[in-house]
Amino acid sequence: MFDLIVVGAGVLGAFHAYHALKKGLKVALIEKDNAPQGATVRNFGQVIPSGMNEKWQAYGRESLAIYKEIHSTIDLTVRNQGTVYLASDAEEMQLIEELASINYSRSYPSILLSKPTCLGNFPGLRSDYVKGGLFFPEEITLEPRLMIHRLLNFMHAKMGLAYLPSTTVIACENNGSFVRSTTTSGKKLKSSKVLICSGSEFKTLYPAIFAGSDMEISKLQMMQTKPQAKSYQLPGSLLTGGSIRRYEAFQECPSYASIKKKEANDTLEKKWGIHILFKQAMDGSVILGDSHQYTDARNSDKLGFDLDMEIDQFMLQEAKAIIDLPTYDIAYRWYGTYAQCKNGELYEKTIDENIHIVTGIGGKGMTGSPAFAKENIEKLFNL
Repeated sequence: MFDLIVVGAGVLGAFHAYHALKKGLKVALIEKDNAPQGATVRNFGQVIPSGMNEKWQAYGRESLAIYKEIHSTIDLTVRNQGTVYLASDAEEMQLIEELASINYSRSYPSILLSKPTCLGNFPGLRSDYVKGGLFFPEEITLEPRLMIHRLLNFMHAKMGLAYLPSTTVIACENNGSFVRSTTTSGKKLKSSKVLICSGSEFKTLYPAIFAGSDMEISKLQMMQTKPQAKSYQLPGSLLTGGSIRRYEAFQECPSYASIKKKEANDTLEKKWGIHILFKQAMDGSVILGDSHQYTDARNSDKLGFDLDMEIDQFMLQEAKAIIDLPTYDIAYRWYGTYAQCKNGELYEKTIDENIHIVTGIGGKGMTGSPAFAKENIEKLFNL
């Protein structure tokens, strides 16, 4: 008999399990695959509260502390090299200056960088692109595939987690005194509560609820270069003008609405939802992207499983106009998907008082999950 069963071992589910274990609860974490395969392991590994609205920035700032605390015990691949937003024109400069003022009022450290400072700090950055930057020194990067596996192993080995990979839950039934979760193998597990954090995969358990939700799926294409020359170091997370024009944090800036009204709607950036990001991985390669294509979650197969090479070629063209890397030879290409809500910050539904769906966190997962999960565990168990 468990206090909590969590379905889905991605970053949102894993951190719910982590905080429940820290509170002394008996926890099982169930993952349908041999290891997480979804959005958690297919992203850049950028933890950037700076890009979020006020509410989720607060979660993100607390998440930074959680990552760093765990990293002091086990190597989660945390690198505290900061995040920079690179402005390419006067409008983007205005937005980063306004965001710097907003962050000052919230006591979140950020530093405006001059063009010469940007050129000196970020090797290969093109002088004909950058006008200035806004730097967030507290933010971190991770290697997502390593991070989640090390966290799961740590919880299993040191915190008493019952981890059940390659296990699919097909039914959850509340009989009043406990919830019975049944797997495809016929195994039945009892718990006081069940938390479903399996992205759009919760349609396996609750197809009617899934079909009636406002969830949508975003498909994102990314690339990874071959390792750069050993002498080349690109620190932290680099976000560019498209990010400034897209991210929620900048929507709080006084000039944002008027600047957005001036934008053309018939560009390839708008068509494919592209803004260019860079992050150098620990092996020296550089991850770059990304694009965003959307469809209703119940029609997710419409997005297809192919990589659109026209999108990749356009992103490479745009990236080369921003940074001259020693090599743009591509070693890997892939797409990731994440679920999000059209009209809310994430999808939450209580089936009954002891079965809860919490999913659809969208692009906020890596940054916001650790702190959100902590708060949610305290709420669900009245701790």
